[in-house]
Amino acid sequence: MASQGNVKRAIGLMSGTSMDGIDLALLDTDGDAVVSRGASSFTPYSPAFRKRLEVGLETAKVIATRKERPGDLGALEADLTELHAGAVEAFLAREGLSASDIDVIGFHGQTVLHRPRQALTVQLGDGAALASRTGIDVVYDLRARDMELGGQGAPLVPAYHRALAAGLPREWADQMPVAFVNIGGISNITYVGADGTLLAFDSGPGNALIDQWVTRHAGIPYDSGGAIASEGRVLSALANRYLSSPFFTAKERISLDRNDFLPPEDDEAGLEDGARTLAFVTAAAIEKAQAHLPEKPKLWILTGGGRHNRMIVEDLSVATRHSGQVIIAEEAGLNGDSMEAEAWAWLAVRSLEGLPITYPGTTGVKEPATGGMVARGKGSEKGGGKSGN
Repeated sequence: MASQGNVKRAIGLMSGTSMDGIDLALLDTDGDAVVSRGASSFTPYSPAFRKRLEVGLETAKVIATRKERPGDLGALEADLTELHAGAVEAFLAREGLSASDIDVIGFHGQTVLHRPRQALTVQLGDGAALASRTGIDVVYDLRARDMELGGQGAPLVPAYHRALAAGLPREWADQMPVAFVNIGGISNITYVGADGTLLAFDSGPGNALIDQWVTRHAGIPYDSGGAIASEGRVLSALANRYLSSPFFTAKERISLDRNDFLPPEDDEAGLEDGARTLAFVTAAAIEKAQAHLPEKPKLWILTGGGRHNRMIVEDLSVATRHSGQVIIAEEAGLNGDSMEAEAWAWLAVRSLEGLPITYPGTTGVKEPATGGMVARGKGSEKGGGKSGN
């Protein structure tokens, strides 16, 4: 059997705002406590497919309702779903598992439009097709119900962060409050207080601006380890232009779309100075998040690809040196690459159990809310079709 008692074996699939590929993680959980973190994998997108996703972001700007798929978006969604199915099948083969060993897949898909003020979010990904192809039940479209109930539909990972905080190794367990910072295309922060208080919001640009900058000027997808940034200097005027955005001082925290912050113009900086300045902006934006928290965190745990950029880590360490300590996820025994995928596995089980996945302090939803759609796999004893939670 795939599960014992209320514990289910789940696979989480995440394709984030960096649009670099598919993160996959295996988790045994009851949707409450984190029972056991398993193997993980990463399936990179080809440069050609990444380009299609970038074009898809532009095409999606005309969408007015969640189900619209103008232009090439329908074909892109089908191909994206196929790539996710392939990633699952390759992972199962590598780990010596079969579809019957897995209870559920948590499927994020690819966000191509996110407008919280309009209660509109669009993730490409066909949950029913993925369930049919893999033969495994799929929970998908986890953001929509939150927005229907007045939330911003993001971030969704914070509830999982709180579960992780409860299980930190002894050397870190008393360093509360703790902040988890996921530095993906956009950075978001989760605050977990000593009393369990849970707050979360996007802190600002993450890797997306840096990635776009080095792609345009160096022809490479990202600044590996911050090597390019380390050769540059911070351009104060350019940094201040970003950091003076009303986003950072507004009382209301909103979730960001990838296009809310754009890379500099070509004549504003050279390659190295641009990369260095954008790394500084990412760290400074995270530090500014403290103004919206009840207390300054004693511990900052960095996850996502940006934790590998040493300039971001150094800048944040300097900015928070008087109040807290900055570590990367692995120093706390966690996996900073697969954490979001793990969260989607955890959220899928939580959704099946009808438990809340978003809270007033994380998305602004009026009251704790569950969410998600369920598509039944071919081998499911519960039959076909799909339903809402």
